[in-house]
Amino acid sequence: MTTLITRAAPDVWVATGQLGPWLRQAADPNDRAVAAALPRRRTAEFLAGRSLLRHLLRLTVPERASTPIRADANGRPLLDGDPATGISISHDGLAIAVAVGRGQRVGVDVQLPAPHVPDSLLHRCLGRHAQDVIPLSEHRRGVELAWVWTAQEACVKAAGTGLTGSPWSIDVPPGSREGQWGGYRWISLRDRSHTPLSCAFSLSRFPSDADGLEATCS
Repeated sequence: MTTLITRAAPDVWVATGQLGPWLRQAADPNDRAVAAALPRRRTAEFLAGRSLLRHLLRLTVPERASTPIRADANGRPLLDGDPATGISISHDGLAIAVAVGRGQRVGVDVQLPAPHVPDSLLHRCLGRHAQDVIPLSEHRRGVELAWVWTAQEACVKAAGTGLTGSPWSIDVPPGSREGQWGGYRWISLRDRSHTPLSCAFSLSRFPSDADGLEATCS
């Protein structure tokens, strides 16, 4: 099992891996109880994502590793009784990613590149930057759009608005590695992840006791 764990900012950590290995981990009893009420098609990704998140919590905020997780009115996951520790989970295909922010709201998104990307979708998500990507090969179009989308989606996840926050309207220049949107900073982990993966976090933060952490665990 190979999992990438990286510190994206002083108090923000991201982990990404594959669904299968994390699905085989012993699930937290609270998570199993929630999963029992979900449609069968969602159970695997739900439990794998929660297992990876709890693993990251054990490494960064160990006192919260077993805290029950609930969803707010917009579906954003929260640690019950601890609004100061931000958490986020993302799935796409067999890829999963999670983020933890100590004293910060966080959002994370992982996206597998689409094999075909129409010009209309590039115009919708890239706006004035679409013309820079349209001439690329079909493969490169899909990869670049996936990187941009992960940054856009991570921002609205951190803000707690989801798709109602119109992520496609957030200006993310193709090829960029970081930027700012309102009160949030976003980072695309281009030098650390082969699969498009970005995180976003609130600019205000509190000091953290956790040390820097970056490793590949097998």
